[in-house]
Amino acid sequence: MTIPPAAPAAESPAERVSTPVDGVDVLGAISPSRAGDFMACPLMYRFRTIDRLPEQPSPDAARGTLVHKVLEDLFDLPALDRTPERAGDMLEPTWQALLAAEPELEEMFGESGPDVTAWLASCRTVLDRYFDLEDPRRLEPADRELYVEALLDSKLLLRGFVDRVDVAPDGRIRIVDYKSGKSPGEGYEAKALFQMKFYALVIWRLRGVVPSVLQLVYLGNGEILRYEPDEDDLRATERKVEAVWAAITRAQETGDWQPSPSRLCDWCSFHEFCPTKGGTIPPLPERTTPAVDASVDESSD
Repeated sequence: MTIPPAAPAAESPAERVSTPVDGVDVLGAISPSRAGDFMACPLMYRFRTIDRLPEQPSPDAARGTLVHKVLEDLFDLPALDRTPERAGDMLEPTWQALLAAEPELEEMFGESGPDVTAWLASCRTVLDRYFDLEDPRRLEPADRELYVEALLDSKLLLRGFVDRVDVAPDGRIRIVDYKSGKSPGEGYEAKALFQMKFYALVIWRLRGVVPSVLQLVYLGNGEILRYEPDEDDLRATERKVEAVWAAITRAQETGDWQPSPSRLCDWCSFHEFCPTKGGTIPPLPERTTPAVDASVDESSD
């Protein structure tokens, strides 16, 4: 088995828009995706964030990225042009643009991969389902793919990208996130809402307003999950995020990144390096800086 070297720290999308925090000894930075990784499996978090091991492109993840981009760009059109037909017409050129930016995506469609025509048709099915749930001709989002960040009193920086922010005339805020998969089963809603509460916490710290509605749009089965947070919810989320960061810090100090086997293992790219799958954990790369989350783009979820 060949252990790949740690990849160089790629520039985060956030670095192009992040506000420097001058004169503050920041503990580190984390996004809801990477916090979710650690809560699901500390070893997976390590492989992604510390080792930066390469991951094979996934047709499901690529579908999510493509559909997210089309829905983002759809709102650039005049309201009356935001139709299923126009959205469908945008799929192919948007896919070609993604391929130009990430040519490795084409590797998904080899001999053992899906047929690209059938895959694009599946993207169209997911995209069409959006129009059963919302009428974009009646919506004017305040922000799309909005980068947000907030520094907590503990000096932990929270950051990420929000799919859509709607602001009502009376100032009420709705945070919307698109999911290309199916809605969670009973008992898993709390895990699904963690990301949204994370974003609500950041926006509350930034704007002083608790978002009125958190809305998850599941395009895999055409369902919407809505939640109305309050300040107690967001304070609890802040404590949870800080506890996760404290656990990440302990793991980095001790080098003890425990695997946590679950059904999510079926979608993990790191079986070759995971002891629960008969793999061998590579040695930790030498790092002199804290484990800072450099992956804050949630658009492929």
